[in-house]
Amino acid sequence: MTVNGAQASLGTPVGPADRVCLDGRAVGGEEEHVYLALNKPIGIDCSTDRRVPDNILDFVDHRLRIFPVGRLDKDSQGLILLTNDGDIVNELLRVEHGHEKEYRVTVDKPVTDEFLAALARGVRILGTRTRPARTERIDAHAFRIVLTQGLNRQIRRMCAVFGYRVLRLERTRIVNITLTGLALGRWRDLTGSELAGLLPERFGR
Repeated sequence: MTVNGAQASLGTPVGPADRVCLDGRAVGGEEEHVYLALNKPIGIDCSTDRRVPDNILDFVDHRLRIFPVGRLDKDSQGLILLTNDGDIVNELLRVEHGHEKEYRVTVDKPVTDEFLAALARGVRILGTRTRPARTERIDAHAFRIVLTQGLNRQIRRMCAVFGYRVLRLERTRIVNITLTGLALGRWRDLTGSELAGLLPERFGR
């Protein structure tokens, strides 16, 4: 059994707005599902605990109970998806599915070819080696990186291994969803075609 996409145990609190699933099927009737893209500003915490200052739920203030798909550090900005459909969360976050996430990164030292190549090969952090990535220089102090996993503060840790400090980190794309036309601090519903591209086996026609 899951509650809002997370595994439930005996004593897990459940409210009237929570989504409860048994063997992947919703319990308690049909529910309206929402799928949102938010351009998160720096300073907003992805916690769903409303006691946490500047939490993402209060920031979006949606009429339905939603939760973020994955995380984006408080000191980072950019694209994050939110939903009340717990069934899609594991599908999007499972590393073996290789869903791409693209970031624009600004660092405190000149970006070298050697640095980008080392990031792309994989870096030893948190007791493991990161998966191969794609990198591209944007200018002297900025680069683009495409990851297929989401370790804790992954890009910042990867850069630190080579003596770089991240000054600005922005997620610009998740699979086929981008920030195009979405101002900082604003959110919008995903379109049917975006959902089909994001999870074709679930939403494709």
